[in-house]
Amino acid sequence: MRAMGIELHEYQSTLKSHVSLSGMGVHSGKPVSIHFHPADADTGIVFHCGDDHKEIRALVSEVGGTDLCTVLGDPAGLHVATVEHVMASLFGLGIDNVVVEIDGVEAPILDGSAAVLVEAFDHAGIERQAVKRRYIRILKPVRIENGASWAEFRPHEGTRFEIDIDFESAAIGRQYLGLDLNADRFRRDVSRARTFGFMKDVERLWAAGFALGASLENSVVIGDDGRVINMEGLRYPDEFVRHKMLDAMGDLALAGARFIGCFRSYRGGHKLNAAALRRLLSDHSAFEIVETTRRERGRSAEIVAVSAPVFAPWAI
Repeated sequence: MRAMGIELHEYQSTLKSHVSLSGMGVHSGKPVSIHFHPADADTGIVFHCGDDHKEIRALVSEVGGTDLCTVLGDPAGLHVATVEHVMASLFGLGIDNVVVEIDGVEAPILDGSAAVLVEAFDHAGIERQAVKRRYIRILKPVRIENGASWAEFRPHEGTRFEIDIDFESAAIGRQYLGLDLNADRFRRDVSRARTFGFMKDVERLWAAGFALGASLENSVVIGDDGRVINMEGLRYPDEFVRHKMLDAMGDLALAGARFIGCFRSYRGGHKLNAAALRRLLSDHSAFEIVETTRRERGRSAEIVAVSAPVFAPWAI
């Protein structure tokens, strides 16, 4: 047993009240409404899709596509696409249990970041529940490579992301960001980073049925001259790597439990994130399931992680 940072919370949480948002699907170009409902402990994040509210759990085992976005379910049948910003918002704010009703096949892109979601969840409030939260604690390095790209999990006392991107575009270049996650840092340093793309790719994406709802209102666009064409410019000097971190948080939230460890990637994306998570969960010697508990130390207290006796089978 090792002492862990105070940011490892002892109990699960849900929303205090219902949240509804409406917007446009960035790829479908169709209007969509999404509703978030408080849920009982150990529910996890569950999407209810279609007129008959069929259930899709937010787990990596349900990932059916990773081209340009993360798709849960069968892309040719029942599915919900572009879930990464929703999942990152819940993960970043420490919300464990929510039922998500959606009346389309793609989550709304809103302003291209997680800022609108974070504001809505903060307004609804977050409620602690009476059941202990369980974590996936990384015990040894697990790495996956794809050409020059790679991603890995490593042991770490806390939850940390280290994201390294490298683009030929002069507007982006190589950018790195390392962050020990807590809700305040997520709100301040990650949540407002928007999705981005290149003007030269627009016609190809449209022809393939993607980016039909993309605009300067929800995306950072890099023009043919290599410059950002959005009039307001960037929200962060390194907004591109911050958005890649946002996406990674959303993709790794599909583990079904939070992790204690460090996730690192170089030139990563949705496909690599999902592959790394599957590799980790397939190696039961690489992690253990733990709960946190508060122990008094004189006049102060610390949060420590101890092996969990029970873990919901749907999580892995």
